[in-house]
Amino acid sequence: MIASSRPLHEVSSRSGDPVKSFQSMLFFVYVLQSSKDKKFYTGYTRDLKGRFEEHSKGRVSSTKDRRPLKLIYYEACISKEDALHRENYLKTHHGRMFLGKRLKSYLTG
Repeated sequence: MIASSRPLHEVSSRSGDPVKSFQSMLFFVYVLQSSKDKKFYTGYTRDLKGRFEEHSKGRVSSTKDRRPLKLIYYEACISKEDALHRENYLKTHHGRMFLGKRLKSYLTG
């Protein structure tokens, strides 16, 4: 899901690969699941791969004692504000219900 408050024509590349340029402008909302306690951790970042590595290596205080972790869900947003709003939503009761429905087949087996 890409949520944006800016038109795509404003998110264009001046030079180089437009897809890579576009991807470098995205913010990712992600959900990790602890293999240890089966609980979720939700966050947002600009560098999904790098942030997951930080979590996996124990460099994030809120998840270091809950490793190993699995990346089970992510969404892309064009603005930081959209990503923060989505992260906060996914942490609500209705957001957790959405994730439960979205990930039903993954979570049940």
